[in-house]
Amino acid sequence: MKFTHLLAIIGIFFCTCIGWFMLGGALTLRTNEASTELLQEVTQNWGPPLRQAHPSFYFLAPNAARTRKPVLPDLCEVQVTLRSSPKSRGLMNYRTYRAEFSATYTIKNPTPIAQVIFAAFTLPDASARYDAFSLKVGERVTDKVPQDGSITDSIELPPGGSASVTIAYTANGMDTWRYEFDGVQRVRNFTLWMTTDFATVDFPSGTASAEDPRVRSGDGWKLFWNYNDVIGARAIGMDMPKVLNAGPVATRIAFYAPVSLLFFFTVLLILALTNGVKLHPMHWFFLAAGCFAFQLLFAYSVDLVPALVSFIVAAGVSLLLVTLYLRQVAGARFARAAAVAQFAYIVLFSYSFFFDGITGLTITLGAIITLAILMIKTASTDWNRAFGAEQPA
Repeated sequence: MKFTHLLAIIGIFFCTCIGWFMLGGALTLRTNEASTELLQEVTQNWGPPLRQAHPSFYFLAPNAARTRKPVLPDLCEVQVTLRSSPKSRGLMNYRTYRAEFSATYTIKNPTPIAQVIFAAFTLPDASARYDAFSLKVGERVTDKVPQDGSITDSIELPPGGSASVTIAYTANGMDTWRYEFDGVQRVRNFTLWMTTDFATVDFPSGTASAEDPRVRSGDGWKLFWNYNDVIGARAIGMDMPKVLNAGPVATRIAFYAPVSLLFFFTVLLILALTNGVKLHPMHWFFLAAGCFAFQLLFAYSVDLVPALVSFIVAAGVSLLLVTLYLRQVAGARFARAAAVAQFAYIVLFSYSFFFDGITGLTITLGAIITLAILMIKTASTDWNRAFGAEQPA
């Protein structure tokens, strides 16, 4: 191989890298512009993250200041069912869900005289929609409407008398569901049962883990929290399962494509030198274009069809272009070897971006395996002859 041809191949490689960086930049711009608008649209049409606050119960002290005296519920029984229902918009997928919430709180008059006990219930979000809403205080179903996102009702209890407050609703949310105890100093006899229809359990930061053992419920779990008598109770919550976002995946594939092309070109160059296959720089130009077609087709089809289908189609087109071209240029045997290398370094490397946290390991393993194969393959190669150098007299 002539030294000028090697320089031309290096130039073709860097020009292809520039094309990938431009493609990655375009994808980043598309994703960022669309995600802000689509996030607002999905939040308005579906619902925001739901943060259910623990209700407050109190009575007014018989003094001039009418001071609020808190009442701790004797028993709190909460049940919530979370059904994951991801929504796809353009290059982004959103972790939306449906929550079915019901809770019963038993309150007792702690004074030796009759008291009017107030129950203040704050809804998770004032902008959310609540279906099948019901708030029952004692035996009476309230007809109160929310004021600033909160509903307050009352019931008169005799000395030592008790009553139950029951609330239920169904609402749509996104990303995370939480039950919080902000401002609540003490929690007694509190239980919460959470049923999910998904198997991935991920408790948000700052929340308590469920009690063991955890019970399977169909495809999901039935989880349990129990606070017998706790001061400073931690919130309870659940993150929705992660979903694949096509935009960020396509962007990372485009930005990291030069790494896979470097491996592919290196292996192809060694194979060509050791097998006596002469490839002109124009051949390398078309090979680079065939590899670039993979990311280009995937980037502009992934928002129209499912990500995995788009990936398979784009990879198949690129493999077909490169393999058929090399079959005409260098023969079937060399084309088969190149197809294996392209599948390993271009396709499988790109597929690793569908999984979080394994890209670095994939690059490392690919580099080590490539080095081992090339060292074994070229151990007996006469590099002077391969690169066309003159033999000493």
